[in-house]
Amino acid sequence: MEENKNLEQDNSVPENADMDMSNFSEDDEDSLILSWMKKFGILVFEIVKVVLISLAIILPIRLFLVQPFYVEGASMEPNFYQNEYLIIDEISYRFNEKQRGEVIIFKNPKDTRSYFIKRIIGLPGEEVSVDDGRVYINGEILEESYVENFSSDKHEAIILNENEYFMMGDNRSNSLDSRQIGPVHQEYVIGRVWVRGWPINRVNTFNVPIYENISQ
Repeated sequence: MEENKNLEQDNSVPENADMDMSNFSEDDEDSLILSWMKKFGILVFEIVKVVLISLAIILPIRLFLVQPFYVEGASMEPNFYQNEYLIIDEISYRFNEKQRGEVIIFKNPKDTRSYFIKRIIGLPGEEVSVDDGRVYINGEILEESYVENFSSDKHEAIILNENEYFMMGDNRSNSLDSRQIGPVHQEYVIGRVWVRGWPINRVNTFNVPIYENISQ
């Protein structure tokens, strides 16, 4: 009986044999954690780098070169309609003279929180008047092929000072412009309408109109 007892003792399995952690040290665990932390740090660094590079490229373009603008209202119909998406060119207005007929974006001098889209009609030093809805520059009528809806209003002659412009909407009977708010100083001008990007069927760029009897 004693021999059988010894045999049973020899064949017995230690209770915690399957939980032996002697081959897995704390150093190995720390190394695994550090490896994952390193990979995560590299990923975060790459994301931050891409974001910073993108901002470095996009922000100067957005702030100083071009910016988007949505048309609000009907003052420029039929050439520009509500909610059309426009790209505004700012850089040309830092280096080039403004020209008659350009469609521009400017801050309302009476409330600089609001923006207007209008067309440059009168240039600095010119005399501008409106009689029966038709514009006169230095006494000469301005032929405007882009206007379909002329008004019947009258505006007394005004001589524009240096760096002042007379702005008008193409929809003359439905436009708040220099006839009401007065001439616009160049400091309020944001930029020239360059591209219409939406809707797709009206995508277009814009050229300055030709005036036969009036200089640009």
